[in-house]
Amino acid sequence: MKNYFKLLIFPALLISAKVSAQKSQILIARNAVGKLQASISNKEDEKKQLIIITEGLKSTESAEQDNKTKNWAETWSIKSYLTSYAALIDTDAANSNKFYDLAVEAAKKAKGLDKYDDNSGLIKASDHNILIKKQERGNSSFFNNEFKDAYSDLKEVSDNFPLDSTLALNTAICALNIQNYTEALNYFKRAKENGIHNPAVFQKLAQMYISKFDNENAIKTLEDGLAINPYHRFLTNDYINLLLDTEKFDTASTLIENNLKVEKGNKLLYFLYGYLQQANGNNSTAMLSFDKALATDQNYFDALYQLSIAYINSANEVLVKNEADKAVKYIALINRAQFALQRANDINPNDKKTVQLLIDIYSHKNQTDKVLDLQKKLQEF
Repeated sequence: MKNYFKLLIFPALLISAKVSAQKSQILIARNAVGKLQASISNKEDEKKQLIIITEGLKSTESAEQDNKTKNWAETWSIKSYLTSYAALIDTDAANSNKFYDLAVEAAKKAKGLDKYDDNSGLIKASDHNILIKKQERGNSSFFNNEFKDAYSDLKEVSDNFPLDSTLALNTAICALNIQNYTEALNYFKRAKENGIHNPAVFQKLAQMYISKFDNENAIKTLEDGLAINPYHRFLTNDYINLLLDTEKFDTASTLIENNLKVEKGNKLLYFLYGYLQQANGNNSTAMLSFDKALATDQNYFDALYQLSIAYINSANEVLVKNEADKAVKYIALINRAQFALQRANDINPNDKKTVQLLIDIYSHKNQTDKVLDLQKKLQEF
């Protein structure tokens, strides 16, 4: 009978020893986590930290082989923490990527098994390390113009660190390059909302709103950009052009006047101010503004063309006035228009509107040869 009981007890002792051995592997792995955290706090050499990680992973690998401990969330939580940190400190790219892949897989298993959040601290730390490595990968892809891969990585990191404006900006640029315009808009907005100052961001965001026919948000975006970057030339130009496109002429005129006090040599501002004055029928003021633009750049085609229009409009106004010398004034203004058009035509000989206006003037003056030459030129366009 004694021998019989010994046979029953002996297998039980083997099972108990096996479970104890697997538990001891988890204890070793736990100890490795503690040693690693102490090593990190003491800012010890990363090679030493990798040795600690290697020892800990040997234990988790043993635990993975056991039918019981392989289903413990702690097994995978420890593995994900150790491998995720190794991915950050291993200077060998291949090893680092291998550790990263192992960390992602282990973290996924840990989350699936950790029903009561017993290992939430390790899992959270692992996720943080994984995101840092993901950002490194994303940045590398970004600078290698591999925007699809970069977007995939940086998007996830940005979503976890939404207050990082630079990260949001880089994600937006990636989305833009892969033509995912909806996401590009979202991440440009995130960058803006979290305090980025780069005027190019406000420009691009406004352009994207305009492409969606959302002029209200485009105007607001440019105003916000100018509040941070006052008198920035490109933001100002975009803002003025948008005001003109949306027929907010009074606001545009006031803005230009204020900016001209700061940028007195800005030919575009002078041109736009002249254009607004011309649209309001103030041809004499428009001429002065176009002349100031041309004083900055004598080959400014747009200013020459609009100056000729202002002279023609003024000449037509003279005709309706009851003045004795109106014929003389009319001819003088038409001659100035002709001169401006000739200069414009020299700069851009293929502009049809310029050629047509010259034909009209030469026809009025009965200069048939010049009319025929220009008409022939028009047919060649």
